[in-house]
Amino acid sequence: MDYKFDVEKVTNSIIEWIRNWFDENGPNCNCCVAISGGKDSSIIAELCARALGPDRVLGVLMPNGIQKDINDSIEVCKYIGIRYITVNIAPAVEALKKEIGFDLSSQSETNLPARVRMTTLYAISQSNNGRVVGTCNASENYVGYFTRYGDGASDVEPIGNLTVSEVIEIGDFLGLPHHLVHKTPDDGLPNSNTDEEKFGFTYSELDKYIREGVEPEGMCNNDQSVTKLDKIKSMHEKSVFKLEPVQMFIL
Repeated sequence: MDYKFDVEKVTNSIIEWIRNWFDENGPNCNCCVAISGGKDSSIIAELCARALGPDRVLGVLMPNGIQKDINDSIEVCKYIGIRYITVNIAPAVEALKKEIGFDLSSQSETNLPARVRMTTLYAISQSNNGRVVGTCNASENYVGYFTRYGDGASDVEPIGNLTVSEVIEIGDFLGLPHHLVHKTPDDGLPNSNTDEEKFGFTYSELDKYIREGVEPEGMCNNDQSVTKLDKIKSMHEKSVFKLEPVQMFIL
């Protein structure tokens, strides 16, 4: 399959799309963006600032205790010229775990901070005449690398159909700082592995599979008993439900 990404055309189209979406769904409303310090939130903040003006974009920084790259989050807000506030969610996360009263599963432990961030972001958005602008991309969506009703919750998703490779191209086209656009993705926790180390395959391999049907060769870098292709297919099949509307019984 011969695939070519027109970064200038797509970038300008997204900016216009954001502007039109707000005209229809929130005239005079503000964009509320969770700023993690990674490429996705940096690029979303810049796109929103270009679409509506930086005065209508509010960045929300939500470290869970100590965030090793919090300075990147602050840097991008200052670079774009948007307002930002910082809410450390650690006390809320710990208080909730204490009130629950029993040990959470490891998956619940992982997902809880993302869901507390979602609650925090929406509370701030509703109190500032805002709409929550999501930062998910197509690569993460395809393999389910997001928390349902956590970072996957938003009012609008401007880059939800773009792969990581395409998002990076947009970041470069917008002229954002190189070290933010090309930052190695991870979950922001101290001593954590990168996304690709957890997957066992690279985003480049995943993106080529999504866009061009090019099947990755070889075994997973983190598990020599599983092929990269089988891992991608397995992750996708297990997480398809996360992108679908909640099913309801029909009379």
